Amino acid sequence: MSGRKQFNVTDALDRAMRVFWECGYADTSLNALESATGLARSSLYSTFGGKDALFRQCLDRYAATYGARYEQALTTYAGEPVRAVEAYFDVVLARIADPAVPKGCLIAQSAAQSANLREEGSKQVRALLDTQRRRVRAALADSGAEPRILDELAGFVVAVQQSLAVLSCAGSSDAELRVVVRLACRTVADTLTRTEPGRQSA
Repeated sequence: MSGRKQFNVTDALDRAMRVFWECGYADTSLNALESATGLARSSLYSTFGGKDALFRQCLDRYAATYGARYEQALTTYAGEPVRAVEAYFDVVLARIADPAVPKGCLIAQSAAQSANLREEGSKQVRALLDTQRRRVRAALADSGAEPRILDELAGFVVAVQQSLAVLSCAGSSDAELRVVVRLACRTVADTLTRTEPGRQSA
């Protein structure tokens, strides 16, 4: 039928996402995107709106895919903030160890390349990081710690998450990354214990 797209848009988006993930925004060429998706440049533009718009759609696709896994990990241990954070990091480590996907994290990589992104892309990366912080903070809320502590811990957890992606790209082993996670979880547990209502802060 005339006008009907003869390809799977979701599959093309996943292939494009992999290119951005492997190469970064700045080093991803339209030729590479054409080759990966099997689409002509005119089809890329008519379907996705060009490189920048396609990149932003890939960010959303990535965030939706892994965000659902983070959400499940955190909510599985509702009321157990430390265990929820441990489960959250389990998802991060599983993604890093997955041989079927590129190394690192598309969001972490994009954040590091913010200077090369257009304004809308840079804002979207920041928004996705903010979403991660809100997600983690919600899981910590049952601890009873004051809001300032919860904000700081959520920021800390997401910072560690992004650092794990960078370290993995630099060649850190799974064992080394798990040491970082163990210390991060201990920091969260110690901070929540120290700031329990009625307990004197150190």
